[in-house]
Formats: sequence, C-alpha cells, structure tokens
Amino acid sequence: MKINELKSTLISSKKTKRRGRGSGSGLGKTAGRGVKGQKSRSGVSINGFEGGQMPIYRRLPKRGFNNPFKTKTQSINFTMINNIIKKYNLDPTQIKEDELFNKKIFKRSKGSLKLLSVGKPDNITNLEISFASKKAIELIEKLGGKIKLTKK
Repeated sequence: MKINELKSTLISSKKTKRRGRGSGSGLGKTAGRGVKGQKSRSGVSINGFEGGQMPIYRRLPKRGFNNPFKTKTQSINFTMINNIIKKYNLDPTQIKEDELFNKKIFKRSKGSLKLLSVGKPDNITNLEISFASKKAIELIEKLGGKIKLTKK
C-alpha cells in the first residue's frame, strides 16, 4: 500500500462552508463581508491602503545611497590559495584569476578578486589577479615571485 492509495478519514475531507447560500447556512445574505462599502464588492484588492491616511511606505524616509559605479570585489588570501592548490591540483607557479573562475572555485558574478596578506604563501611565484594589497605584493616579491595586476 502506498500513501496515495490510503482512504481519507472524514476529518481530512471536510467540506468548505458555502457562502451566500441563505440565512440557514450561517454565512448567508452578505456572506461574511459586512454591509456595503468597497471591500464588500468583488474584484477589490487595496494593498497598502490605509483609509485615506498617508501610507506607511510613504511616511518612512528613504535611507542610504546605492552607488551604480561600485566595483564588486571578493577577498582571497594566501591560506585560501594554498588550500585551493592542494584541493584542485593547480600549478603553483602559474595562478590566474580566470583559471579560478573557469574551474568554478569563485563566481565571476560576485566580483573580481583582491589578494590580501593573510597567511604565508607556499611556492607561489607568478600570480595574475585584479587587485592586491601592498603587503601581499611585498610578500610575493620577497619570495622572488611576480604579481601582475589586471585592473588598477
């Protein structure tokens, strides 16, 4: 026996009360809508209407500012890069931002990558990335590596 083959009990198949079908039904005449007025008519939906008073969405002020020219960035650091190299078997001598996006390690829609100096780099020699902090650039160059910034 399957769930869809079970017969329903009387409780689960309770019939809805038919509105506007005579005074004996308990919901006759005005069918529970009260008397007259806009809400008693059919086809009326007045969302946000507060009876002539200024609605709350117009009373409250707009706050903040959304900059349309804002550049989205995702932060990445040396510990993350070390883990990514181990997990995805990447070549530590050549790491490119496009490669990280193509292998779906990071989402391109969330913005370009910025390298921050958290942790210590292992064997990273050549890196191509959009942005990097000054300390991160110093760390890579101190190890004898090169970093190429694609955006400024």
